Amino acid sequence: MSGVGEHQSLSLYIQSRFEECSRSQKDVAQYIVDHLDEAAFQTAEELARRANTSSSTVVRFSQALGFEGFPELQAAAREEYRRIHARPQSTGPSETSAPLFSLDQNEFETALAADHLNVEETARKVSRPAVDALTEAIVSAEKVLVAGTDQMAFFASYLRHLLMLLDLRVDVVASPSQEALSRLGRIDSTTLVIGLSAGRPHPLVVRAMKLARHRKARTAAITDATLSEVAKLAQIKLYYSSNSPAYVRSHTALLSLIQALAYGVYAKDTAQYDDRIKAFRLK
Repeated sequence: MSGVGEHQSLSLYIQSRFEECSRSQKDVAQYIVDHLDEAAFQTAEELARRANTSSSTVVRFSQALGFEGFPELQAAAREEYRRIHARPQSTGPSETSAPLFSLDQNEFETALAADHLNVEETARKVSRPAVDALTEAIVSAEKVLVAGTDQMAFFASYLRHLLMLLDLRVDVVASPSQEALSRLGRIDSTTLVIGLSAGRPHPLVVRAMKLARHRKARTAAITDATLSEVAKLAQIKLYYSSNSPAYVRSHTALLSLIQALAYGVYAKDTAQYDDRIKAFRLK
């Protein structure tokens, strides 16, 4: 038995049933929707590891959607994947160029090739209106607060570094320390709160976004999960691709996105920022 309608894709069906899922099943749902190619060809155990859950949760999720088990859900994922890639593509320089590596590529080359595709997919899917809205929000905000914990803490600090080079007022919340909580307490209507997340967001990031909405602050999310709770709480949303053959998600596209975003802010008023950049001898 399959819960997917005759003319409905698996991704759309999962999104329509998302709110019915348990918390752990939502992790699986998010991962399948955003990483269809991996879900189509990985085992239930591999998918569970990447979604930070158990293989039994993957099976129960499949059954909750109306499938007999994971193999039936995977068949639907493969059908959607093949349908997407069967669409005619316009020929261009990128399609006629030689592949990055030979067919017998090793693990190192496989990881690099995946990162190359992540950056390309992120660039193709990024919304220009969303980018314009976020750069304008950064420039116009009296203060910016970037929330990101664990692996996202590095990227939150790096975004802060790039924006502070432009003399913008930026704080980071990266842990539930007393100092970080006091920064949350200073959120008001003049603040822009940017939440960073990969997969299931940390409760502290969700708390920051909810507090920002309560206090009428602007909110933005940079995430790899279109169904992320952080994205649902944000007014402005930017997504990046994090597919990886390795044991952790890839954040190469996230790094590119953050650097491009900072450059977009700089380009708003190059004359104002150039002297400061030269003072730091960065150019």
